[in-house]
Amino acid sequence: MKGTADVATMDPLMLEGYARLCGRTLARAHARTGDRFAIAGYLGAGDVFDEAVGRFALRYADLTVSDHAALTAALSDSDAPSHAAKARRRGGRRT
Repeated sequence: MKGTADVATMDPLMLEGYARLCGRTLARAHARTGDRFAIAGYLGAGDVFDEAVGRFALRYADLTVSDHAALTAALSDSDAPSHAAKARRRGGRRT
């Protein structure tokens, strides 16, 4: 089954729900991919893959921190109110 959603018309709560649904669907699809024993056999008993994944995770974490800094800087330089700013004005409640 295929479908589409017009995310440009979604309010923040609806967009969050849609993002959660997409994430859950993607996670389930990846969790069912491949035979875990065949994958373990392919990777072998060494730590080469483990080390590579660890290095990737650290680089990705650094990128996430950098992206977040750029986002917060852009929001502070913008006249457009952010979702977090709106929540603070409502006393921290999420809608």
